[in-house]
Amino acid sequence: MRLENKVAIITGAASGFGEGMAKRFAEEGARVVVADLNAKGAERVAQEIGDSAIWTQTDVSLRSEFDEMVYAAKNAFGRVDIMVNNAGYTHRNGDLLGVDEETFDLITAINMKAIYHAALAVVPIMDRQGGGVILTTASTAGLRPRPGLTWYNASKGWAITATKSMAVELAPKNIRVNCLCPVAGETGMLEKFMGADTPEIREKFRASIPLGRLSTPLDIANAALWLASDEAAFITGVALEVDGGRCI
Repeated sequence: MRLENKVAIITGAASGFGEGMAKRFAEEGARVVVADLNAKGAERVAQEIGDSAIWTQTDVSLRSEFDEMVYAAKNAFGRVDIMVNNAGYTHRNGDLLGVDEETFDLITAINMKAIYHAALAVVPIMDRQGGGVILTTASTAGLRPRPGLTWYNASKGWAITATKSMAVELAPKNIRVNCLCPVAGETGMLEKFMGADTPEIREKFRASIPLGRLSTPLDIANAALWLASDEAAFITGVALEVDGGRCI
């Protein structure tokens, strides 16, 4: 039970990587706050986990909703040990000049500003508790950007740099900060990443991954579990590639 007696908040947890993390964390003893803008999905995931989970409808672009989410966590479970910034957004693969300003603003609000909101909401709590873990879902796109997803790539590069800087600054408070860099996986955003979802395009994506497949929610959940656990007590500031060799 690697997360026994730990409380984890996971955003974007109604599906995909976030759902995988929520269920995997609960299997290892964590009490989990399943947070998502999709209320029905969040409720479903929490119900499937059982008594060790609650759900909140949360728009991570708004500080007020972050505060409500953290209040719900403390009210239900008494503390916050792990904050997972997993909610994400992207534009469709294509010309960088074709991305409208509204979409660009959503990308920066969800992929970037939400990390700022999370820090303001949970760092004081973790400091009083004597430490904690902040984990962000970044992307291989932030390490090896490719044409077609320029503004998404940039947001994930920002997330990686923020992770490293936060890790250095928060280390004296015993707060570890890391991020995951998944390759494209079976999530609701896959079609936008690829531009279109056809067997030919899927094969093109798979061909770029040495281990020969896309990532799965379980792949990402297992990596997140290790970084969140005490087994990784000396690991901070890391952008962990969970990519089947894609970034080599």
